[in-house]
Amino acid sequence: QVQLVESGGGWVQPGGSLRLSCAASGDIYTVYTMNWYRQSPEKQRELVASITSIGNTNYADSVKGRFTISRDNAKNTVYLQMNSLKPEDAAVYYCNAELMRYGDFGVTHYWGKGTMVTISS
Repeated sequence: QVQLVESGGGWVQPGGSLRLSCAASGDIYTVYTMNWYRQSPEKQRELVASITSIGNTNYADSVKGRFTISRDNAKNTVYLQMNSLKPEDAAVYYCNAELMRYGDFGVTHYWGKGTMVTISS
């Protein structure tokens, strides 16, 4: 079995910062791309940031310059540092990982259950 567990969500004022973490655990052979998505009641789930196993990153235009994705391959953990937060960043943030399990011959996407980010003054 594989689990992705997010943490670090919470309440913050506009302009503030939060750091999200997502740890993948289980019978994992290797983790490829790791992603952060977010979803709010008003919007469809959107891709916020991605990072490959060698550290190449990609960001949604709405978060460029404010958010930074990083990972620790030894811990199968991905982080999202969110700075200069705006009210429109409020959402449930989901971790997604593309990985291969021991004994598998293909790649599967796994999702965490999400962590809520609330932004208000």
